[in-house]
Amino acid sequence: MKKSNLLTLFLIVFLDLIGIGIMIPVLAPLMLAPGGDLVPTLWTEATRNIVLGVLVATYPLAQFFGAPILGTLSDRYGRERMLILSLIGTLIGYLLFAYALFTSQLWLLFFSRALDGFTGGNIGVANSAIADMSTNENRAKNFGLIGMAFGFGFVIGPTLGGLLANPDLVSWFGPAVPFLFAALLSCLSLALLTFSFKETLKQATHQRVHPFMGFEHIAKSFKMPALRTIFLVVFLHALGFAFYTQFMPVFLVQKFAMSPTQIGLLFGFVGIWIALSQGLFTRITARYLNPVQTLRKSLFLLSAILFIVPFVPSTALLYLSQPFVAIFEGLTFPNSTAVVSQTAKPTEQGEAMGVTQSLRALGQAIPSLVAGFLVSINENLAILTGAVIILLAWAAFMISFRQANPKGLLDKKVT
Repeated sequence: MKKSNLLTLFLIVFLDLIGIGIMIPVLAPLMLAPGGDLVPTLWTEATRNIVLGVLVATYPLAQFFGAPILGTLSDRYGRERMLILSLIGTLIGYLLFAYALFTSQLWLLFFSRALDGFTGGNIGVANSAIADMSTNENRAKNFGLIGMAFGFGFVIGPTLGGLLANPDLVSWFGPAVPFLFAALLSCLSLALLTFSFKETLKQATHQRVHPFMGFEHIAKSFKMPALRTIFLVVFLHALGFAFYTQFMPVFLVQKFAMSPTQIGLLFGFVGIWIALSQGLFTRITARYLNPVQTLRKSLFLLSAILFIVPFVPSTALLYLSQPFVAIFEGLTFPNSTAVVSQTAKPTEQGEAMGVTQSLRALGQAIPSLVAGFLVSINENLAILTGAVIILLAWAAFMISFRQANPKGLLDKKVT
């Protein structure tokens, strides 16, 4: 059952990340192109950047409210039901987004992203299901497997998005077509979940559910001594890396004048390395280092490479830098999740993953709201800001974790 469930969750996350990756090469060129039907022609480039930032922020802001609710409800009613609910919301969100592009209704773009974000806690619930099936010995490896699905999704998603949005390839291709394809993938995920997944929840818990659980989770994250440090690191890491991922397409458009197809191919290349990192390198690293030891290295190296990226002078060197970004991020993401899961109690896995998802959603939302102003000043500022914040995450982890673990018990290799 565990192997079957892991494969099902891998495929669900893989298809979900294809859907998310599809929009990466589409939105920035669509919003920043002058003379388009979607935004008024009188808007300046700065205004377009700011509106793009708010649109990107809509999804994680809605997820900030929705993910903890789904996470807590999954502790009560099971992982399968909440995954189904989440995927239905994602399906409707993609269909509305495509319709908004067909009809050039900007407000409907915002609504569709909010709907998808509020119900888009499927990755958090999937993490809870993995936590249900994992032990300390295989936790990082299992989360790394889902991380590999992230990587493969980003290989195919952005590449598909760039190709499906290009009418030069096929006459009926356009910006809305990638989102119709993403809706089709959501239907496939629902079918997989219905016929292949076996419930993993062993003991139901009944936590209070309310609309503002995201804020409650943020407050709770700083009141849980055992989890406080890693929650702070999760937040700062998500905050810093979101500055990079969300406005990398803007950087590529402004500095290298890349088209949606070119952006999609670059992100597909990055996805290959993320898949290798989380599916292969994470498993190799786990033989010699536990998640804590890995984070001490990967966070610092991720920050260092992000300081370099804005100053590469050519697309060739840009491509050369991206595998390092992918590898260090690929090691950081699953290991930080593994530390959270390992520290939380078995009956708190859904709640802990919900808090983690809330912190990541908040971290992903903030850059979208402010990075539009930063890139209006200089295209390098958003990425450099992200590098600084991840460096702070590394410093907080190094200092605070030593204080919380004076005997170094968690520094021993997990065998």
